[in-house]
Amino acid sequence: MTSPEPYTLEANSLTLFIGVGNEYRSDDGLGPCVARELRRRALPHVTVAEEVGEGVSLMQVWRGAKEVVLVDAMCSNEPAGSLHRFDVSVSPLPKQSFRYSSHSLGLVEGIEMARELQELPPTVIVYGIVGQSFAPGRGLSDAVVKAVPELIAMIQHDFMSFAR
Repeated sequence: MTSPEPYTLEANSLTLFIGVGNEYRSDDGLGPCVARELRRRALPHVTVAEEVGEGVSLMQVWRGAKEVVLVDAMCSNEPAGSLHRFDVSVSPLPKQSFRYSSHSLGLVEGIEMARELQELPPTVIVYGIVGQSFAPGRGLSDAVVKAVPELIAMIQHDFMSFAR
């Protein structure tokens, strides 16, 4: 089995959105769901990708990007649907919050490995919505669905602030 070809940044785009997750694990499908919505909106100068969150693959995907925005479902003691924004250009992600990767090197490890190797893009923003269920199955919980419009508005605000 061969690996999929890495995404290529679209012409005139240095901004990359990556929806991280597995759409067959309930709320873990958040990232791909948001990616598809952003792709549907055809935002100028933004390349949209979907990834399962394997750390090394993420490093390949964001190669050449100046600004990266990632979305992934997260775990927390907070209520499902709670929204978080992390600027990992400045400080590490809280590892315990993004622990549902089926890979040994997940989102947190990929970001920190890239930081160590000095391959982290200049701006990396990670959004997380606290999930309710990560059980096998398709579809997001109501609490996560209700948080998605605010999440997309925040992402679009970031994209506007990146505009040159």
